[in-house]
Amino acid sequence: MRSGDRGSESFGALLKFFRERSGMTQEGLGKHVGYSKSQVAMVERGERAPKGKLIEISDQVLGAQGALLVLAEKEFKKDGLPPWTEDYLMEERKATALHAYQTHLVPGSLQTEAYARAVFASNRFPTFDDEEIEGKVAARLERQQLFERKPSPNVSYVLEESVLTRPLGGRAALKEQLRHILTLGELRHVEIQVMPHQRPIHAGLNGSLILLETAERRQLAYVEGHRGGYFVSEQPDLGDLFGKYGTLRAQALTPEESATLIEEVAGKL
Repeated sequence: MRSGDRGSESFGALLKFFRERSGMTQEGLGKHVGYSKSQVAMVERGERAPKGKLIEISDQVLGAQGALLVLAEKEFKKDGLPPWTEDYLMEERKATALHAYQTHLVPGSLQTEAYARAVFASNRFPTFDDEEIEGKVAARLERQQLFERKPSPNVSYVLEESVLTRPLGGRAALKEQLRHILTLGELRHVEIQVMPHQRPIHAGLNGSLILLETAERRQLAYVEGHRGGYFVSEQPDLGDLFGKYGTLRAQALTPEESATLIEEVAGKL
C-alpha cells in the first residue's frame, strides 16, 4: 500500500469520537462526504486515509472546531504535503490535459529548484524548517515529469505579467526561471500565454484555477485557497470554469507574443 493511502488510527479515533458525540451514524456521515458506510468505517479504523473533502466537511458537520483539520495536517502529510494537495497531485499525475491560470507565482509544475525553494522559504505562517523546505522542493520538482510522460498530455498556462516580474529568490533565480519557462514553452504539447498589464479587465479576476482532463475524458477543476484546495466536478460550476479559461486564453497574448515578452523581461535582469 502506498504511504499516501495509509490511514491513521489517531485520526480515525478522533473522527469516531466526534461522530458519536454528535449522534451521527457512519452512514449519515458518509452521505455528507460522499462515502459509503464501510468507507467511513475504514477511515475510523485507520485502514484508509481520508480523501476528497472528508476532513473539512466532517470537521464542520460534527462540530470539531478545527480539531480534525489540525490532526489531519500532522498525520497525513506526505513529503510535507497536506492531504488536499496529495489528492490534487494524484489527479495531475494521470491527467491527459492540464490547463492553469496563475496570478501571483509561477505554477508549481513550471518552477525551477531555486524558485521553488524561495517560495517555500518565504512562507511565514507557518514557517518551514530547512528539512521541510527541502522535502517540499523535491516533491515540487517531481511534478515536472508531466512534460516527459508518454503519451504527452496537452498542457497550457496563462500567467499574469506580474508573475514574470516579481523577483522571488532574487534576480538570478527569476532570470533562470524565465528561461526555464521559455524552454518548456518550446515543447509541442505545451502552450504558455501571458495576460498583459495593459488589459484592465479579463475573465480571471476572481483568482487562479487549474483544469484537468482524465484518460476517460472526465473533466475536473481545482481551486486552492488559504485553508486548502477543492475539486469542482459538477455542472454548471465546472462548465463555467472551463468557459472562463477559454475566455482567458482568448484575452491573453498569443504564445508567440508571450515568449517575446518573457524574453524581454529576462533580458533586463
